[in-house]
Amino acid sequence: MKTSLGPKPIVFPMPAFLVATYDENGRPNVMTAAWGGIASSDPPCVSVSVRPSRWTHGAILKNKAFSVNCPSSALAVAVDYVGLVSGRDFDKFKIAGLTAVRSDLVEAPYVAECPVTLECALRSQVDLGAHTMFVGQIVDVKADTRTISLSAEPDPVAIDPLIFASGAYHQLGQALGRAFSIGLSLKKNEPQQDRT
Repeated sequence: MKTSLGPKPIVFPMPAFLVATYDENGRPNVMTAAWGGIASSDPPCVSVSVRPSRWTHGAILKNKAFSVNCPSSALAVAVDYVGLVSGRDFDKFKIAGLTAVRSDLVEAPYVAECPVTLECALRSQVDLGAHTMFVGQIVDVKADTRTISLSAEPDPVAIDPLIFASGAYHQLGQALGRAFSIGLSLKKNEPQQDRT
């Protein structure tokens, strides 16, 4: 049995992204964003939702670029801190012990300590009320070589991504099986089709 919780912005799990930009003075800034995810495969795009009152909001509009950084669980304290204060008032990179690296492809920094970074050019924006959803076209993915698997893809176990859910940070659990594979065992339950 399920009980109604009413309309709430809940999805499990949510990423704990670090979104990095250059502010109006050219200083690197970083914020925590849990509301985002892949938006398209062709072209590859990611979305993040940011309140208009946030310092990052204006920076994305000004530079038409941002980076989405996927932190490991070891960065939980820094991730939480940069979501607590404004880049208007503090150098969040410095205080959190993070390193801003200038992108070669877009007008945005990325976070050196994050094992995976998506460098994004602003493709579109949608005003949704309390937040603006920014869709960034991914122009490059940078991954720490220690996180690349034998199949040349980032390995989630090696990345140890930080996850946000129910007001707390979590770590990734164990793998349950290969996607597009474990469900094949249910094909035996499909009704037989009449071939005549």
